[in-house]
Amino acid sequence: MASTLTDEAEGKTVVDASGEPLGLITTVGEDIAYVEPNPGLAESIAARLGWGDAEDDEYTVHADAVGETTDEEVRLREEL
Repeated sequence: MASTLTDEAEGKTVVDASGEPLGLITTVGEDIAYVEPNPGLAESIAARLGWGDAEDDEYTVHADAVGETTDEEVRLREEL
């Protein structure tokens, strides 16, 4: 079953299945998270406040790739 991505994921760190940080969720669309690979301080604060916008250098994570969401991070499934 696919996980659902909501606005609450904004500002969380995306990690791979082994826990390696991949980036920061800046904004969430319809079951798609937009991830800034190497966010600076300004992007991190904006995302945590829900002020993020999708930018050209960001990549997307679809809800079906998410294995688990905690208070601090979104962990991707191992079997992608």
